[in-house]
Amino acid sequence: MPTRRPHRKGRVLISLALACAAALSLAPGASGTPRRAPVDATAAAGADADVPPGVTAGIAVFDRETGTFTERHNADLRFRSASVVKIMLALDYLWDRGPDYDVPEAERSRLEGMLRSSHDGAASHYWSTRGGSAIIDRMVPRLGLTGTAPPPASHPGYWGYTAITAADTVRVYRHLLDEAPAPVRDLVLGHLRAATRCAADGYDQYFGIASAFERPWSLKQGWSGFDSGGCTAAEREAERARERAASRASGIDLVSEALHSTGTVGADDRTVVAVLTLHEDGTPYGTAYARLTRLVGSLDVPGAVRPAGAWFPTWGSGVRVRAAATTDSAVVTTLPAGVEVLVGCQRRGERIDVPPHSSDWWAHLPQYDGYLTNVFVDVPEEKLPGVPDCT
Repeated sequence: MPTRRPHRKGRVLISLALACAAALSLAPGASGTPRRAPVDATAAAGADADVPPGVTAGIAVFDRETGTFTERHNADLRFRSASVVKIMLALDYLWDRGPDYDVPEAERSRLEGMLRSSHDGAASHYWSTRGGSAIIDRMVPRLGLTGTAPPPASHPGYWGYTAITAADTVRVYRHLLDEAPAPVRDLVLGHLRAATRCAADGYDQYFGIASAFERPWSLKQGWSGFDSGGCTAAEREAERARERAASRASGIDLVSEALHSTGTVGADDRTVVAVLTLHEDGTPYGTAYARLTRLVGSLDVPGAVRPAGAWFPTWGSGVRVRAAATTDSAVVTTLPAGVEVLVGCQRRGERIDVPPHSSDWWAHLPQYDGYLTNVFVDVPEEKLPGVPDCT
């Protein structure tokens, strides 16, 4: 089965890169991949922010109970927003709805798709019908933002190239939680609490907050710059040349792969978390996914509950998570290539052979409520070390 790779996100770019419910074969054959050791899920808790080499991060973590930041790292550094800007698009639409905040059914559906499943078409609708960059110009003073700016003049239609900072992202969430009228707060945060694992474009968007912490949480994620393989080399290089020029003009990196995790964590939305990251050009989506999740999990987040289990790397692409320890069971989801997974326990099931690897043990992944054959867990043993049997 061919490897699936994610795509570039910014305008109306909808594709099925990493389709989460694809009913294809178990996984592609692969061999010779070095296998590594697991990471205890609790070991990183309470440590300093673990920013991986080659990653640029902007971090702001605000504890609403104490009114203080527990983490700040490059909090005022500008990043392109990717889909995080969709919260501002929703707030701009809702701002002038009147005291009853009557939202037509068609717009309710559009807002749901944009906020829960990160639908690009919905964002482009609001961008084109409500003045494009004028939306950002309106929202900056409304929300008291200091580092947010419209997309560069060279990319006026690219709402995902809006400049944001981690500090401003926290301000947006604090407005939603503490200042927005109840109908606005309930509508927007209600959708963010119900964010789907699979985005409208097929991306698994449960990295960062959703993987590092148990519910309750709300989240709005962002991703940009990952290659779908859908363009020719010449087209891709031409686009990269335009992005490099725009980066120089605007002072914002529009080339490196961007992956952001933002939202609230804990009972009563105790803590606001904003982690914005850039990864070296060419970084695979699964690699960035794992790095960001580990970074978020290393933060001091009051009220957060970290899931029990151990993190293990995986190998292969198009790897399926199943409802039971057999390939006859339903496909729960498809993993991003090379992502790390949390394993709670393991059980014997159907024997899987992908030479030179073979195993009849399957890892239970509690955050997917499904099973992954140990063949695609990147350790040398057939049975995962230190992981209990499922009861």
